[in-house]
Amino acid sequence: MLPSAPPPKKIKGRVPPPLPPKPAAARPKVDAPLHLDGSWEKRISKGTLVPDFSLDLHGSNLDQAYVRLMHGLTQAKAMGARVVLIVTGKPRPVDAMDRGTARGAIRAKITDWLAASDHALDIVAIRGAHRRHGGQGAIYVVLKKRR
Repeated sequence: MLPSAPPPKKIKGRVPPPLPPKPAAARPKVDAPLHLDGSWEKRISKGTLVPDFSLDLHGSNLDQAYVRLMHGLTQAKAMGARVVLIVTGKPRPVDAMDRGTARGAIRAKITDWLAASDHALDIVAIRGAHRRHGGQGAIYVVLKKRR
């Protein structure tokens, strides 16, 4: 027969209170960038970031804009571009029911298109453009480095 473990010994005297639970890890702010370091964010906020490739979708309908976006990103990747400036036109405040049908439709759809595209794995970050590059009417798409 195997010997069984001895019962735990009782502690004599005063027992210290249990330790408080460890604080949960600090969560990043919602607005905090998840994939870009501070130098990228500083260059974006100061407007010193220079896009390697620009794509103007402003004035296109949704079908044309989607085709031009996919073709443009393929071309930008082939050229080795790291930062792509995409001009979509200014967003308009619309109800969720109107999303994609009113003015600002391209801007409302572009993040969904990028997330569902074949290029999604090559995209590091999407940020709003600086005023000198179109402000609210444009975005920067930062692509992964080529290796």
